[in-house]
Amino acid sequence: MTIYQQIISLPEKPRGFHLITREVVRALQDIGNIRTGMCQVFIQHTSASLTINENADPTVREDFEMFFNKTVKENDPAYKHDYEGADDMPAHLKASLLGSSVLIPIHNGQLALGTWQGIYLCEHRNHGGSRSLVITAWGQ
Repeated sequence: MTIYQQIISLPEKPRGFHLITREVVRALQDIGNIRTGMCQVFIQHTSASLTINENADPTVREDFEMFFNKTVKENDPAYKHDYEGADDMPAHLKASLLGSSVLIPIHNGQLALGTWQGIYLCEHRNHGGSRSLVITAWGQ
């Protein structure tokens, strides 16, 4: 079995849902050596998350942002963790709902994403800063 691992830093992105599939693929230059395997993308932060969804229509990403903002509201007086700003505790909750990693099959040296699938960075902070990803691919 072969294992490749790369840590990349994504530049700061505005709050919202951003396609990062190209950045992930670019980081895995040796993935072509894996015929059958898996790729895990893990984000090293608690106020941003990852998910896989439609990569074609940008309104899907806008609707994701709208839904999560309606579902997990800012400035809830019940939040105890509020000293890092109104967007911080909601960002932690949103990140927990979506998750910190995605797992993608590798088939014939490529990520086996569906035709309309892409990897999203879900930035839940107004000013989240750069984000670090650990990308690990393994297989034969």
